Amino acid sequence: MTGRIHAQVMVVGGGPVGMLTAAELAAQGVDTVVLESEAAISERPKATTLHARAVQCLARRGHFFAPASGSTGRTATMPFHFAGIPGLSITAPDTEPDPILKSPQVELERSFEVRARSNGARVLREHRVTDMVQDHDGVQVTAESPEGLRTFTVAYVVGADGARSAVREMAGIASDVNSPTMSAMMGLVRIPDEQTVPVGWHRTPRGWLIAKNGADGRTLIHTLACGDGSSHRHLPLTLDELSKEAAWIAGRDITMTDPRWLSRFSDYTRLARTYRAGRFFLAGDAAHVHFPIGGQGLSTGVLDALNLSWKLALVVRGAAADGLLDTYGPERRPAAQRVIDNTRAQVALMRPSTEFDALRTLFNGLLESGGGNDFLGGMISAQDTVLPADPRYGSPQEGTFLRNIELTTGKGPSDVIGLLGEGGEPLLLLFGDEAGRYADTARAWARSLRVVRCLPTRAAPCSALLVRPDGYVAWASDGGGPLADALATFFGMDASPGPVAAPAPEEVSA
Repeated sequence: MTGRIHAQVMVVGGGPVGMLTAAELAAQGVDTVVLESEAAISERPKATTLHARAVQCLARRGHFFAPASGSTGRTATMPFHFAGIPGLSITAPDTEPDPILKSPQVELERSFEVRARSNGARVLREHRVTDMVQDHDGVQVTAESPEGLRTFTVAYVVGADGARSAVREMAGIASDVNSPTMSAMMGLVRIPDEQTVPVGWHRTPRGWLIAKNGADGRTLIHTLACGDGSSHRHLPLTLDELSKEAAWIAGRDITMTDPRWLSRFSDYTRLARTYRAGRFFLAGDAAHVHFPIGGQGLSTGVLDALNLSWKLALVVRGAAADGLLDTYGPERRPAAQRVIDNTRAQVALMRPSTEFDALRTLFNGLLESGGGNDFLGGMISAQDTVLPADPRYGSPQEGTFLRNIELTTGKGPSDVIGLLGEGGEPLLLLFGDEAGRYADTARAWARSLRVVRCLPTRAAPCSALLVRPDGYVAWASDGGGPLADALATFFGMDASPGPVAAPAPEEVSA
């Protein structure tokens, strides 16, 4: 057994959610270590879609995605689908990045790992956690490594270790589950030209075939059929099984050769009943599992990471009270429940039996007419997410996402994305005559936020806004609630103990 390793936060799981969490924590000066069981990033085909709210939040954290088309006053629109039915349009304001980012998960994972390492996070591969024990002072972790057993002492553990999360199990966190009703298979294979499956979504009386172009002339094939398939869920998928299933659904011969990345899955769902157990936190698939339709899984995990990381960084640095961490689960768990609900609804629409034809026709009409786009598009892209508001403050802005408005600060022209991306701390944006009063109030929390005075603009909804690093409004001056109360609620009364030499707010000339 090697010597004990100390860190402030351990992230278990080096996928995109874990690496993003580590990158964000390390950027805020948190001593972070990542344990990943695999020796290298997997090239297995996984998610390829990031939806609008995830991309918008990433942009606000310094992942630079260009605005869609410049300030034309129009919305940017990209085509999508609902339950395989085409016609859904995902939109975003033109000052934001494009509403859908198509990128293989492996590329995002690499990008986040590079950022985590460059920010100072320690990434330890081929490390598998075998034991975790928490007490009042921290968490003692034991892991198997190529060098033997290693032990760690950390203050907090983030479980981003996937659907079979060891952190979830060791933390004793129970889950709500729904049994599978559909079985699915996936494989990257070669298919003869005369038997090719056209790219796209294909429904037959027996199920669905979904085909995408893969690398090296291969085809990525997904099958979906009724039946839970639970008796085989732990058995490796064979090429013969996949070929027969695809041929049965298609009603014709489909010969497959040269397979890569064969796997089986289902519409089984799991949602952790809590996202926090003392010093343990869950994010991504460790917290929620659903049928992978609509490209929502990766986006939901990214939003988990961006919600948790800034809060955990402030608490570890002593710039916020521990109670801030209790807001993570109540904000993110309902979002995951919505994803589970809408993916279950989509699976129901995809059942091949004719009894659902009328329902499919109705949805097809809604999408063709554009009538369902606002609701379904907002839901799939998570742009309809509004965080719980404190009724004491009474502002209609609280809990909403602040769009990327243009601002003028003492450093010159900027915007919301630019300001949030500079430092990673919450922003108190001040406009107009009362800026000085709000700045004076905020001095007691100088370690917790950055105060920026801006020239008045009609685009700002009110004269003062407390904006979180993920872009959501935590408090606004039009609600009547005192700023001091909001800051104390978010960061604690003793966020800046003792005398603090607070830097002056960034000034602007009138």
